[in-house]
Amino acid sequence: MYTIDLKGKVGLVTGIVNKYSIALHIARKLHEAGMELYVTYANPDLRERVEEVIPGLDPLGLFECDVQKEDMVKAVFEEIRKKHDTIHTLVHSVAYAPREELGGSFVETTTRQGFLTALDVSSYSLISLTRQAAPLMNEGGSIIAMSYIAAQTVIPGYNVMAIAKSALENIIRYLAYELGSKNIRVNGISAGPVNTLSARGIKGVTTMLKVYPEKAPLKRNITADEVGDAALFLLSPMSSAVTGEVLFVDAGYHIVGM
Repeated sequence: MYTIDLKGKVGLVTGIVNKYSIALHIARKLHEAGMELYVTYANPDLRERVEEVIPGLDPLGLFECDVQKEDMVKAVFEEIRKKHDTIHTLVHSVAYAPREELGGSFVETTTRQGFLTALDVSSYSLISLTRQAAPLMNEGGSIIAMSYIAAQTVIPGYNVMAIAKSALENIIRYLAYELGSKNIRVNGISAGPVNTLSARGIKGVTTMLKVYPEKAPLKRNITADEVGDAALFLLSPMSSAVTGEVLFVDAGYHIVGM
C-alpha cells in the first residue's frame, strides 16, 4: 500500500466553517500526511467557530480573508511570506450566493447583484487567490477547487450557484493551461451532496440525499472523508500528470442518464 508523505510541504486551506465542512476534512487528510497548513476564515463572526475545530491541525496561522476584498487576499499571502517563501498547495472551498437566489424560479429570482455576488465569491476568488499563491509555488504546486454536478446539468433550485460553478470549472481549465509551464497543477472535485452547513442552505438538498442512493451506481451517498481522500490524491505527487480535470466523487451519479 502506497503511503502519501507530504512532510515538508506547506499549504493554505480556505472555506472551513464548522466541523462538517468539506474543507476541514481535506485539511485533516493533508495534516495526517504531514503537510503544514495555513487556514483562513471569511469574516470575524466565524473566527471562534473555526478556532474550535482546527486545533488538531496545529495550523501555522489563522487569517481572516474576505475574498471579495483584494487587499485582504494580498495581506494573507504577505503574512505567509514572513514565515515561508514556498508553499505547495491551495484548497479553494469558498462559495456563496444570497439565500433568496436559491430555490424557486431561476428567471424570476436571479437578480443582477445576486448574480455578481455569486460569481465574485464562488468563481473569481479562485483567480484572486491563485494570483497570490502562484509566485510562492516556486517548486511547483497543486491547486484544487470544489465544484458540483450543477455546473454541467440542471439541478432545480441551485440556480445562480450553478452558473458560478460552471464559471469555476472553466477557470480551472484556464489556470491549468497558463500555470502548467511552472509545474503548477489546477484541478477540481465535483462532489456529491454532503450534509454540510452550505448544503443546508440549498432548497432540495434533502431530496438530493435521497435520490443519490437510488440512482448512483454505488447505491449510496458519499462521505466528506471520501472527498478528503480524493483531494489528498490531487494535492500529492500521486497525481503529478493530472491537471485541468474535474474529478467526480459522487458514487457514479453523474454517469446515469435516467
